[in-house]
Amino acid sequence: MQIELVSSGAKPHHNEDWAGSFQAPERLDLVIIDGGTSVADRDYIDPENGDVVWFVTSFAAALGARIDAGLDQQSAVHAAVESVYAAFQARSAGQDVPVYAWPIAALTWIRASKVGQGSRLELYCLGDCKALMRTPDGKVHDLDPFVNPQEGILRAEIARLQAEAVSDPVARQARLLPMLRARREFQNTTVDTNSLCLRPNGPFGARTFAFNAPAGSAVLAMTDGFYRLVDTYGLHTPESLFALCVERGLQEALDELRAFEAVQATASKSVKRADDASAILWRA
Repeated sequence: MQIELVSSGAKPHHNEDWAGSFQAPERLDLVIIDGGTSVADRDYIDPENGDVVWFVTSFAAALGARIDAGLDQQSAVHAAVESVYAAFQARSAGQDVPVYAWPIAALTWIRASKVGQGSRLELYCLGDCKALMRTPDGKVHDLDPFVNPQEGILRAEIARLQAEAVSDPVARQARLLPMLRARREFQNTTVDTNSLCLRPNGPFGARTFAFNAPAGSAVLAMTDGFYRLVDTYGLHTPESLFALCVERGLQEALDELRAFEAVQATASKSVKRADDASAILWRA
């Protein structure tokens, strides 16, 4: 069994992603967390590292403890969030933190359990991270073919601003901010939310899947920032990205991403010119 991971912030010394694994006899848990960029004017509970970084790292630690305790995926996520929310309340005491400033994240958690010569994969997905599996026959399977509808709405709004000749990033961000804040409030308060948030309004609306992974399969899980190589910049197909990661390593793929963003990428399709990027590659 081999596990490789990479996690890189778009800005130096600031990364709102988290990637890691938890191992036990006969079981492996792969976790990717992608913190949602804050739409607040300031950080309320962690001015040094940022509220989103605090949320992502605190949740990862809390989730690891629940995994060690043997909880199932839904129970573990809710128990971890409850403990993080209690810490959030303590740290924000005396402050009026607007709901749009409450941090959120995307989460993809893959639990691999040994079954015969292969593995049984159980996925728990909130938000828009990506998970792919390559089977021994060379085929690449999208384990969670989720398309975030908000991305289309956002791109349409960016195109509208471009048509109005609003090209300055600061001016464009100011025009988008009311929509982004309204969306963040919705994600934090709606029933069956598909975002990892501090205080869900009932059970999370997670997408769950189960697959058999034949012996010799490989799994590649990543944040949407890493997957920009495919769905934003079109530099790779899922198959060629998987091949690059397996044959030359995750760092090579990350270097290609950052080199493209530094020279050629524009913000025409996204609010951010670059994003935090993380990935885990597991070869059974």
